[in-house]
Amino acid sequence: MPLTTHDSPEAAEAPEVLDRREGPYGEVVLRRHGTLLQIIANGCFLMDTSDGRSERRLVDAAADALAASGGRTAPHLLIGGLGVGFSLAHAAADPRWGRIAVVEREGAIIDWHRTGPLAALSADALADPRAEIVEADLVEYVNETSDTYDALCLDIDNGPGWTVTEGNDGLYAPSGLAGCARLLRPGGVLAVWSAQPSPEFEETLRNAGFQQVRTEEIPVARGVPDVVHIGVGPG
Repeated sequence: MPLTTHDSPEAAEAPEVLDRREGPYGEVVLRRHGTLLQIIANGCFLMDTSDGRSERRLVDAAADALAASGGRTAPHLLIGGLGVGFSLAHAAADPRWGRIAVVEREGAIIDWHRTGPLAALSADALADPRAEIVEADLVEYVNETSDTYDALCLDIDNGPGWTVTEGNDGLYAPSGLAGCARLLRPGGVLAVWSAQPSPEFEETLRNAGFQQVRTEEIPVARGVPDVVHIGVGPG
């Protein structure tokens, strides 16, 4: 999930708490800060509605990698993490995708999209018959589901080395990547959002059997660029 900061007049305003829930992994809060909506987990700022370019690029990078490897008709997409809905909305606006599933473990975040303030960003996408939200822990879902996908876009942490909860660490380890590879159809694409580059994760991807591994930088307003790590699964 993108970690961002703001140097705008809004930053001086006191944020307004719109909802606060105790979820299975701790406290989750939705705040309004000026014109922005923010998601806070256990006191840690996760993401807001200021700029969705990296979330949109995450989805497009997966689509581009599929097209470069020969393409396929109505590919199935799995997005790990609903967040503020940028990735889901962008995917649903693209007619190339077939099924679009989003796995989100926090029921509060799902509620904020279905009936709360975040519905303004995701209502059209949720009304799309191709789209569905699966309430589940992504790590467990990857290991347990019998469904398969053409592309898997992960955006549940601030990167492979900066996870929101310790339990997510295994997703980026060899065993977790093996689960991702199993979930992907032959030649499917794994795209992982990160707040900073990770050469170590690139090497782990290669060792896990992913091919055409690369890292794409996404410019941000200030600081180190966001990146998307991309790998193509075994054919």
